[in-house]
Amino acid sequence: MSTLPRGLAVRRDAGLYGYERALRRHGAELVAGVDEAGRGACAGPLVAGAAILPPGRAGIVPGLADSKLLTAAARERCYDQVVRRALAWAVVVVPHDECDRLGMHVANVQALRRAVARLAVRPDFVLSDGFPVDGLGAPGLAVWKGDKVAACVAAASVLAKVTRDRIMVGLDAEHPAYDFKTHKGYITDVHAAALSEHGPSPVHRMRFVNVRRAAGLEPPLPGLAEELADDDGRPEPGVDPGREEHRLGA
Repeated sequence: MSTLPRGLAVRRDAGLYGYERALRRHGAELVAGVDEAGRGACAGPLVAGAAILPPGRAGIVPGLADSKLLTAAARERCYDQVVRRALAWAVVVVPHDECDRLGMHVANVQALRRAVARLAVRPDFVLSDGFPVDGLGAPGLAVWKGDKVAACVAAASVLAKVTRDRIMVGLDAEHPAYDFKTHKGYITDVHAAALSEHGPSPVHRMRFVNVRRAAGLEPPLPGLAEELADDDGRPEPGVDPGREEHRLGA
């Protein structure tokens, strides 16, 4: 699963489109990228995106980068460009209650598979961000920080992030006490305070320890910082450390 075709190597300085160019030289014309947004959030859905960019100038997306490195306005511009330029693209939304039912890792893997399966054309090769995903129907490679080094993964990241942010803005209108439009369901001091005051909303993920504490289902640990964890007590992987911890009682 996590290997390049025999004899293929990608230079460190190949640029954002280096993986696609190298794979096309080895016969993989249709290279898909797949990524998710919202795995580390404790409220709202998980969203996965997949994209196949065309070769040459048509596939160069102005300003494209890892969605987390772009401003909201820049992400929206990139989203429009990706949708316009992509040979195929797809987005899958996994509701918060399905994330609770499956667990975050299983929900994440299934969402990535479903996003690739929904592409209008079948890819010859799939690049995923960070960890290998089997069952994609094509050979693939897990690329460390793929959304920063591979254009198709960055495009998928933008699709997922913009779609999820729009959903969270809509949920903010339904549940204004939590300020979802600002933090998008990730834990912040404001979000932690809202959870403490109001308890979980109907769109919070009950597998997360901080949400269960707010619901009175876990004993409080005042004054300690802890990692968000699912119900088996393991910290959620793939989350930026700054979004992975919260201070109880803040």
